[in-house]
Amino acid sequence: MDRVEKYRPTVLADVVGNQETVERLGVIASSGNMPNLILAGAPGIGKTTSILCLAHALLGPTYKEAVLELNASDDRGIDVVRNRIKMFAQKKVNLPAGRHKIIILDEADSMTPGAQQALRRTMEIYSNTTRFALACNLSSKIIEPIQSRCAILRFGTLQREHVLRRLVEVCRAEDVKYTPEGLDAVAFSADGDMRQAINNLQATASGFGLVAPDNVFRVCDQPHPVVIQKMLENCSGGRVDDAVACISHLWAQGYSAVDIITAVFRVVKTHAGLDEDKKLRFVREIGTTHMRIVDGLQTLVQLQGLAARLCKTAGSAA
Repeated sequence: MDRVEKYRPTVLADVVGNQETVERLGVIASSGNMPNLILAGAPGIGKTTSILCLAHALLGPTYKEAVLELNASDDRGIDVVRNRIKMFAQKKVNLPAGRHKIIILDEADSMTPGAQQALRRTMEIYSNTTRFALACNLSSKIIEPIQSRCAILRFGTLQREHVLRRLVEVCRAEDVKYTPEGLDAVAFSADGDMRQAINNLQATASGFGLVAPDNVFRVCDQPHPVVIQKMLENCSGGRVDDAVACISHLWAQGYSAVDIITAVFRVVKTHAGLDEDKKLRFVREIGTTHMRIVDGLQTLVQLQGLAARLCKTAGSAA
């Protein structure tokens, strides 16, 4: 069974992280007057779950017949807006006083401009009976006329402690054997994405029976942060040959330049052995290299050059 769905919250009180935003949804649930909403933020941080919890709180037993959920990345053409969405908005449903039908559009930023224009008109015509909730990664990809008709709620990336707390709950409920370092590795690999964290936990537990760091990184197939920490320590100490050897070791294991540079950036952010000034200098150099790699220069030379520049930066900072 998919543990992501099994442990998906059904009430707002169980939603992890983004406390202020969830509290605003709680106020909407208690008042019963839901505006049109845009929920913006990274994947796996609770946008769709939060709006489903809000719909349950507002509609109660009439939830099933009064909520239409569509993934706009699959159903994103103008015909869907004209047919399915419009037909649902026209449908008569017996609702509690002051409540509205709710249409939830996931991945709304992938809708075509024509479909968004049609949606804008539909939102206007059926505003007395229907409310819209649009979940998206980037609110800037939603056209201005829709943005002006919606309250925009922004969801930030989940903190590591929030992810760890939920992982411990899942492990205890499922009787999964784990080490604290193993759960730390799962949280690191997910990078604030709760859905990814639970998927990685399930894959590690079913594959190895024990959630330990080495098992996690084998399942997730990510560069091991211990090797990257060693590389950063060598850079901090100006040991360029040792730093380059660490980078070359990861490259020889088959990781792409994008995988390695992304992991380096994530480790730098949380590395306790670097002072703030040195961390900022390192991040600037990593960002420059990341830009070159994304532009197509995905070579070992770029990564080795990064190691050399970090050593130089650490020396000038000292």
